[in-house]
Amino acid sequence: MGNASHRVFKNRLYGLFARIGKALSNPHRLEMLELLAQGERTVESLAAEIGISLANASQHLQALRRAALVDGRKDGLFVYYRLAAPGVFELSKAIRTVAEDRIADLDRLVREHFADRDGAEPVPIGELLKRARSKEVVILDARPASEYAAGHIPGAISVPVDELSRRLKQLPKGKQYVAYCRAPTACTPIARSNYWSPRAGVRGG
Repeated sequence: MGNASHRVFKNRLYGLFARIGKALSNPHRLEMLELLAQGERTVESLAAEIGISLANASQHLQALRRAALVDGRKDGLFVYYRLAAPGVFELSKAIRTVAEDRIADLDRLVREHFADRDGAEPVPIGELLKRARSKEVVILDARPASEYAAGHIPGAISVPVDELSRRLKQLPKGKQYVAYCRAPTACTPIARSNYWSPRAGVRGG
């Protein structure tokens, strides 16, 4: 193989790699992958969760599908989307990990949003399960109800973030609560609520 033909091969090879990067170069698509990591979702469900139009959500899903990152199946009038392979979740996780390690603006953003947590501590999953078994804490599962239904920590109470203002008022004060969220930033509304215990923890799922 000559140098010219090898160069053409490499250009095409990295062009295909870049197709994945291009598909991931939109914040809504990255959020969609995190949502789909929790289970199958319809276009309607994803659009409502992210706060975009159905047409916009459909376009983003088609871009992810063209990059072979998601698959879909039709069930009646609805199309359910899912991650195409476990490696897609690992890719999404890697992007988050690198961003947390390398982008200073991300750390600043999180610290600004959690500035008034009054000393709330992150709780590793092992410690969270230990506390749950000992009845030391009340676990609030702040993920969407559909994700809670798909699987949750035994004994956890479903309190989706969009229901916080109503549901937290029903919970007794003086308890130690641990919020289980899809990601640390998703716990921000709980950390800012009047029912947030200074000893409570934040856990990203």
